[in-house]
Amino acid sequence: MQLAPHVRDVPICAIMVSIGLLNVENAMKVILAAPRGFCAGVNMAIQSLELAIKTLGTPVYVYHEIVHNKFVVESFRGKGAVFVDDLAEVPEGSNLLFSAHGVSPDVRQIADERRLNAIDATCPLVTKVHLEAIRFAKEGYTILLIGHKGHDEVAGTMGEARKSIVLVQSVEDAEAVALPSDAKVAYLTQTTLSVDDAERIIGRLTARFPQLVGPRKEDICYATQNRQEAVRLLSTEADLALVLGSQNSSNSQRLREIASEQNVEAHLIDGASDIAPRWFDGVETVLVTAGASAPESVVDECISYLKDRFGATIELRTIREEDIRFPLPKSLRAV
Repeated sequence: MQLAPHVRDVPICAIMVSIGLLNVENAMKVILAAPRGFCAGVNMAIQSLELAIKTLGTPVYVYHEIVHNKFVVESFRGKGAVFVDDLAEVPEGSNLLFSAHGVSPDVRQIADERRLNAIDATCPLVTKVHLEAIRFAKEGYTILLIGHKGHDEVAGTMGEARKSIVLVQSVEDAEAVALPSDAKVAYLTQTTLSVDDAERIIGRLTARFPQLVGPRKEDICYATQNRQEAVRLLSTEADLALVLGSQNSSNSQRLREIASEQNVEAHLIDGASDIAPRWFDGVETVLVTAGASAPESVVDECISYLKDRFGATIELRTIREEDIRFPLPKSLRAV
């Protein structure tokens, strides 16, 4: 259909309504989940890097990605941040920021040896897990760390007590742990795990080792739990779920998995450009949420797409209120 020049910039849904092809009463419904998006730890890390760039100048080097989100990382690259996976890439005496996922003592030692001005933007909830690992190791426990191999957070935690930690990624791993039945054992978890998966693994470990002890307060962070709860409750009302977040974001992957477990087609996308129109054939209700490292701007972009293309109406559904804030690193507070 050829459009007249004066209507070429009008949203598609508005044109369809005007010529009677779209019934507004039957327009797509979008359930916008809350809480979603940035958590307190991500906010703190991002604010830390913004302040470091502003006050210290560029480049500011960052060990690993500041958070696992493509848009956030690319935005900071444009502002002068340099992301590295090896401190040998950082010139001696440079400004360095540790990401929200934390680092091992070995990394801190290398930073000291290279005389780097290190700013620690580790999420306090990750630091809590590190301190628990140190405590359990000192008390003679074998620590069963439930998490994903290769994840930055897991690498940092294992570095705190490398000789005392065994990584457990699944129920099958829990079954295969080779320790005496009376071993002195404790468990810790990555902060961004699926709550359900963690409970299944802990349950199997407890069955094998009734003496198993855990942290004084659970490790899976409040934001991870809240976002998972929202998806678990709200996806039952949807035909399709869109999770805003990057593929290397553990907590975002868990949200997609939870929606899929509710027999809802679910897609993890970085932004609206990843959306395939065919996903919406026969779809009446869409759940939209975002992982803890995804900026609200990508959510807004996705909502605009659904409004423009399908005439979607938006219903905000808040499952939990969040008002947690974490302070900036000490080295930046006085800047």
